[in-house]
Amino acid sequence: MAIDNIWVLADTVEGKPTSGGLELLTAARNFGATPTAVVWGDQADQAAAALGAHGASTVLWVKDLGGGLAGPRVAAALAERIGSGSAPDAILASSTYDCRDVIGRLSARIDRPVLSNVVGLDKDGDGLVTQHAVFGGTQIVRARFTGAGPGLFIVRPKTFAAEESGGGAPEVEQLAAPEVGATGGAKLVQRHIEERTGPTLDEAAVVVSGGRGLGSAENYSLIQELAKLLHAAPGASRAIVDAGWVPYAFQVGQTGKTVKPTLYMACGISGATQHMVGMKGAKNIVAINKDAEAPIFTIADLGVVGDVHKVLPKLIEALKARA
Repeated sequence: MAIDNIWVLADTVEGKPTSGGLELLTAARNFGATPTAVVWGDQADQAAAALGAHGASTVLWVKDLGGGLAGPRVAAALAERIGSGSAPDAILASSTYDCRDVIGRLSARIDRPVLSNVVGLDKDGDGLVTQHAVFGGTQIVRARFTGAGPGLFIVRPKTFAAEESGGGAPEVEQLAAPEVGATGGAKLVQRHIEERTGPTLDEAAVVVSGGRGLGSAENYSLIQELAKLLHAAPGASRAIVDAGWVPYAFQVGQTGKTVKPTLYMACGISGATQHMVGMKGAKNIVAINKDAEAPIFTIADLGVVGDVHKVLPKLIEALKARA
């Protein structure tokens, strides 16, 4: 399977492309391919300039979603385009809800399998080889498509870094969405945008995360206060998310957000493999834990063996004094 022509699903929010699409456009360029971005929704064409700056030569725009979900209509439009003989060699998608929905439906329409949960993607000869974390991230397996394209890939966020190419404005081509019948019956009646202050978890340069070592939900306020002082995003381990201490949106790990900040602080987190999969790509890792044998120390650049209930207040006091 050659990889000269790659489509990238680039979902947008209020007309701006999400980081996942930009990361995959950068990857496609690095593979020597000519990437095409696929966008959808009324405002998606506003993302063309940013997509072009990251290497997209063409933008395929499915404008009319009929008031419904993106998946049915976008998948139908892409399947029709592929059936007309304009098939790409590969289609890359970030693991957002809309992108996964589109890829899943497209897979069924064109009868092609999907390689999902990709944590690494490399060019090998005339094809792409994927990496997948299995057994809680303790092992990496590799896979590749051997049949005819297009190959469908769902790639975890932060697998690649988004880098501008200096490209100009791409050509925007509008794709008509075919009638999808009952498949398009679901309607989007409301969209909830979570209220927040400070940087988003997956985009923050500094992340401060708390775990079960905090002892109680009330003590998570220490994480929030420290994060505010460091202009950081607060995060959490799965243990305290499952316990109901913080919302799922705070979760870092294999089943949560993948982060690659400049600084990651793990406070009261022992270091379960599933958590470390989501944050081990951080440039600098600081761990605070009273258990000197905690697994988190095996990947930490700086380890503090101590009780978070004593260490964090002192750290917060020192930061306030400096301010």
